[in-house]
Amino acid sequence: MSFIDRIFDSIVHRRSKRRTTLRLAAVGAALAASAVTYHYTVQPGDTLSGIAQKMCGNSSSWSSIYSQDRAVIGSSPNLILSGQRLTFKCSKATTAAVLTTALTHPITPSNAMQACIIARESGGNAQVMNSTGHYGLYQFSFSTWVAAGGSRALFGNASASYQTSIFWAAVKLWGYSPWTPYDGC
Repeated sequence: MSFIDRIFDSIVHRRSKRRTTLRLAAVGAALAASAVTYHYTVQPGDTLSGIAQKMCGNSSSWSSIYSQDRAVIGSSPNLILSGQRLTFKCSKATTAAVLTTALTHPITPSNAMQACIIARESGGNAQVMNSTGHYGLYQFSFSTWVAAGGSRALFGNASASYQTSIFWAAVKLWGYSPWTPYDGC
């Protein structure tokens, strides 16, 4: 079980809100101390400040992303191209803020399977996008998202509750099969 899995499990199983809040502060501090590397594939219409807001929780972190990916982006930070693969680390302070926010506003899973899928797919971060374009708490592909009734416009920017409604629509259509072969749940 990974570090994030253990954190998520401890949050899900705690009943005392005060104790959970105190633990989340410690989790945020621990995560801030660890370096989190993000892999992001530029999508049409993306900007560095938009990527920084989505991934780091602070649009002003764009300059840090640019300095880390200058070799990929080129000489102009205003000209990023769809399909470019960026690899960067957010500042420790913004990483802690994003992860603590994601963990303090979790979707409370209604069953063990859902909890396992969230823990293994996203670690509870509702806005994470992996390097292959899978998004959110449940790491939907765009095609699965749309087939399950998700809004094309909200892919990559949906609330956790909306993602969960699409998750349950997908489960109704296909069961847990889109996730279980990969997650070991």
